[in-house]
Amino acid sequence: METLSRRNFLKHTTGLASVFILKPSHLFENPVVAGQTTQINTKGFFTTGQRNGRWWFITPKGEPLFSIGLNHIDSATLRYGENVHIWRNKYANSMEKWLEQVRSDLLGWCFNSAGWVQEVVTRNEQNHRHSRNFTFEEYQWLNMPYCHMLPFVDFHQWEVETRNPDINSKGFEEWCDYVARADCSRFCEDPKLIGYFYSDCPTWIHIREFNAWKGPLFDPARLESEAGRKELLHLAGRYYKVTHDAIRRYDKNHLILGDRYEARAPLPDEVVKAAMPHVDVLSFQCFGGAQIIKEKLDYWAKFSGKPVLLADSAVRMKPHTSKVNLHHDPDAYEDIMRMLRDIPECVGFHLCGAYICNRTRRSGLRDEQEIIDIESINGITTANQKMARWMYESTQHR
Repeated sequence: METLSRRNFLKHTTGLASVFILKPSHLFENPVVAGQTTQINTKGFFTTGQRNGRWWFITPKGEPLFSIGLNHIDSATLRYGENVHIWRNKYANSMEKWLEQVRSDLLGWCFNSAGWVQEVVTRNEQNHRHSRNFTFEEYQWLNMPYCHMLPFVDFHQWEVETRNPDINSKGFEEWCDYVARADCSRFCEDPKLIGYFYSDCPTWIHIREFNAWKGPLFDPARLESEAGRKELLHLAGRYYKVTHDAIRRYDKNHLILGDRYEARAPLPDEVVKAAMPHVDVLSFQCFGGAQIIKEKLDYWAKFSGKPVLLADSAVRMKPHTSKVNLHHDPDAYEDIMRMLRDIPECVGFHLCGAYICNRTRRSGLRDEQEIIDIESINGITTANQKMARWMYESTQHR
C-alpha cells in the first residue's frame, strides 16, 4: 500500500478542508465563542474557544483546530556510527535541512502540529534523560504549530537524579523568572506557538521504583486530613501562580498548557483545583487504549470545565520475533481518535512517537536508516485524514 502524501491526502478528500485550511470563524453564521483564558492578548495567537458545543484550539486566523501532533523529534538518532553518513551526506550537518524533511513528513502524514519534541535518550536506574529542547530558530525551520516545554521543575515521574524543588523558596521564584526570561521573551511574538507545557507527569503524590529515594513532592498520607488537603492546595497554588506570573511577565500572548499529568497515577483534586485559575488547558499523558483514556479525560473535563489535551499517548504492537523494535498499532490509534470526538472538551491528541526510532525508545515512524514503517504510517495517515474530515464537518453551521 502506498504511503499517502499530503498531495494525495488533499486529492482523496476532495471538497474538504485540509488539516490547516478551514473557513475563518468570522465568516461563519455561528462563529466560535472565545474561551476564558489567562492570555492578556489573543489577537494573532492561538487561543481556545467553543463552536457547536465543542472546545477547540483557535488558530491566529480564527479557525477551529483539533491539534494532531507528533512528539519526540530528535536528530541525534541519525548520528549513530552506523547511520551518521545519512546525516552528513543528506543533510550536510544542518538542522535546518533536516527539519525541512521533518516538516514534509509530518504534513504528508497529515499531522498539523508538533507536540513535545524532546526524546528519551537514556533509560536506566542511574539516569533517565531526554534530548534537549528545540531552540526558537529550530521551531522556525520546522515552520508548523508547536508546543514548547518550560523546564521550571524536574519532578517528572521518570526523573531519577534530581531532588524535588522547594516550591516555597525564593530560589524557586528566581529560577522560574530566569526560565521565562530565557525562553518566553523570545517566543512571545511567534504566532506558530500554541502554548507552554511544564513538567512531564509530575510526582505530586506518587513515585516510581527508581525515584523512590526522593519520594513524592507531597506525602499522600497527609491527604487523609482536612489540614493536609488545605496544605497541598496552598502548595500547588503557589507553584501554579509563580509559574504563571513568570510567563506573563515576558509573554502575554500564548496559552498555558501546564503540567502533562499522568492520568493513570494518583492525582489529587487539590492539585487540579490549584491549577485551574493559572492554566488554560489541562494536559494529560494516558496510555492503555481508548476506553481508559475516555474515562480519565471525561472525569477531569467535567471536574474542571476546561478544555483537555491528550498530550501523550500511543498503543504499540508487540515486535515480530525477528525484530527488536515496537510498531504503532494503527487500528488502536484510530480507535483513540474516534473516541476523542465524543469528548467535547478535548482539543487534541499528540502521539507518543517518535519521529525516528532510537535504541532507547525502540519505536518510531522511521527507523534509524530513515526507512518508513509503512504499515503504521498508512494507518495513522488514514486516521488523521478522517480526523481532518470530522474537524471540517464539525465546524460547519448547524
